[in-house]
Order: sequence, then C-alpha cells, then structure tokens
Amino acid sequence: MPSPPPEPADSGVRLLAPDGTRVTDPRFAVLADHDLCREFYSSMVLARRLDEEATALQRQGELVLWIPLRGQEAAQVGSAAAVRPRDFIFPSYREHAVAWHRGVPAAEVIRLLRGVSHDGWDTAEHNMANYTIVLASQTLHAVGYGMGMVLDGAVGTGDPDRDGAVLVYLGDGAMSQGDANEAFVWAASFGAPVVFLCQNNQWAISTPTRRQSTMQLARRADGFGFPGVRVDGNDVLAMHAVTTWALEHARGGGGPVLIEANTYRMAPHTTSDDATRYQPAEELAVWRARDPIERLRLLLAAEVSAGWFDEVREHADDAAGDLRRACLAMDPPAPVTMFGNVSADETADQRAQREWFTAYRDSFL
Repeated sequence: MPSPPPEPADSGVRLLAPDGTRVTDPRFAVLADHDLCREFYSSMVLARRLDEEATALQRQGELVLWIPLRGQEAAQVGSAAAVRPRDFIFPSYREHAVAWHRGVPAAEVIRLLRGVSHDGWDTAEHNMANYTIVLASQTLHAVGYGMGMVLDGAVGTGDPDRDGAVLVYLGDGAMSQGDANEAFVWAASFGAPVVFLCQNNQWAISTPTRRQSTMQLARRADGFGFPGVRVDGNDVLAMHAVTTWALEHARGGGGPVLIEANTYRMAPHTTSDDATRYQPAEELAVWRARDPIERLRLLLAAEVSAGWFDEVREHADDAAGDLRRACLAMDPPAPVTMFGNVSADETADQRAQREWFTAYRDSFL
C-alpha cells in the first residue's frame, strides 16, 4: 500500500500551517483571538490526556470498550467552539472532545462504556444527543430536529437569541451509508438548518477513504445542491472559522452545509482493533508530523511562557486522575432498575415480570 505524499494536493481551508505559521485563505479569516487560541490549546491537551486515561482504563478491564479520538482534537474542539447555546449537536461515537467542550463531565462520557448506563448524559441540559453506534443514523435525527426548529420559527428570524441550527458529526465511513444520503436529500429539499461535519480520518475501520470515494467528500454536496467545504481538520483555527460560517448560514435560513474535516485517526478504531495490521507505518508518521496540538503549540510558543504549557499539562493530568477515580467508583445499577424506564405507566405484564425477577433474585440470597 503506497504512502501518501508529504502534503495532500488540496488539504482544504487552512489558516495555520503544520509548522505553526499563519496562512491566509481568500474565503475565511481567523476568528479566534489570543485568549481563544489558548482555550483551544488547553481543550485539545485535556481531550488527549483524558483519551489516554480512558484507553488505559479499558486496557486494565475497567471499561468495556473505548473509542480513541487521538489526532482529531482540532476537528472537534474547533467546531464545537463555534456552537451557540441554542444550537443542538448530534454526535456519532467518537466526539468526546465535543462533549467535554459542551460541558458534559468527563465521567458521564465514560458511563456508557463502563456499562453502568444506557446513555451517559442529560441531552436537554447540554443540547447534545447521546452517542449512537449505528452508522449515519444520527444524520436523520439531526435533519428531523432541524425541521422542528423551522416549524417552531427558530430559524432565519434574525434574532440571535432565538435562531438555532444543528451540528451533526459523521465519519467518512458513514458517508457511504444510505441514511446519510437520505438526510442530505431531505435537508436540501426542505432547507433544514443542519451542518453535516464529516471527520474524514482516512479510515472506516480498515477501509481507506480512497476505496470508498473517487472524489473529495465535500464535493458530494454539489450533487445535492448545497455548499460543501473541505477544511484542514488538523487546523483548529480553520475548523473554528469554517464551522462558525456554516452555522451562521444555517441559522439564517440558508439551508444545509457539508464540511469535510481532512484529518487522521492516530489510534485504533476502538480498543478492540489492531490498526497496525492495515495502517502503514510511514503513513502514520506523515500525519504525526501534522499533529494538531503541536501545530497550535508552535504558534503560541512565541506568545506564552513555557510555564503556561506546564500548567496546562498539569491541569490535564489532574483531570485524568479525577476521571480514573470517578470511573472506579461507578457501581452498576441494580438489575431490577431495567423495568423502570420501559413505559410511562407500568403495565400488568411488566409488573408481573418485575415481581418474578425480584423473587428469583431473592431466592439466591
């Protein structure tokens, strides 16, 4: 399998080069000031450290599974920072940095993967749906939610306190699913205020993107009649700028937008996967040289002290320790609670099943 060239022919919209120097783009300008850049860096370092801790917890048998995000920190943090409180997010299953940036406690993200919860967090509190494992199913949910916003008169009014949009994440593999394409058709036909953000991490488990598509994924939007933009997904400044524009476009009644974040999964698909069996080492090395965190560190190095970077790392280490302690303190719910959320009012059959189960359990005591 041949390795990619040192730099893609078209990496997409870029505002920060891999060496940490700023570049210009005729379409988009940097929207992040110095303080926001520092926030981006802190969030990305925190996300990677929590990701490392969760991976270690799974390897030690404390989590059933973990889905690493390493390499995709800029795509997630930059886009999440563009979201307003009234907007709603539909993730797939790898958007941990998005959840943490949205205010979801780190411990709540791992509850599902420890097997002590069927979801993880309060979707209404954070305006963010729970994870879904079914590829691209969330795109349909996102379009439906967006159409609800239209019917509620919460799109295109010009009132920033009223207008909202939907940001839905999917991967390059999900772009090949029927659900995604059905969502594109509906969103285009009815002007749904949805931003589809495809994190193209180059691998749908072991299937490379080049085997799934003969063109840039962002260009697929052309066939559905709405804008598509390719972005350097390892450039947090570009991700923030483009997602901000796309959400403003959707909130204003302009309809859907597709963003392709060109990034790389620098870890296994999940902790049950051995990526060394299909990811060429030389390809991984090329993308490590484009590390999103190192890129922003190089930019900030001329603006902040070395001690500040140490403080960021120490804070991330402390958060990782808190996550570990919270994980180990999570006890599984009592089995009888499975009957508590089946329907609004317990039926006679459900009551009989619960009573039988309770008696059966008590027979072992």
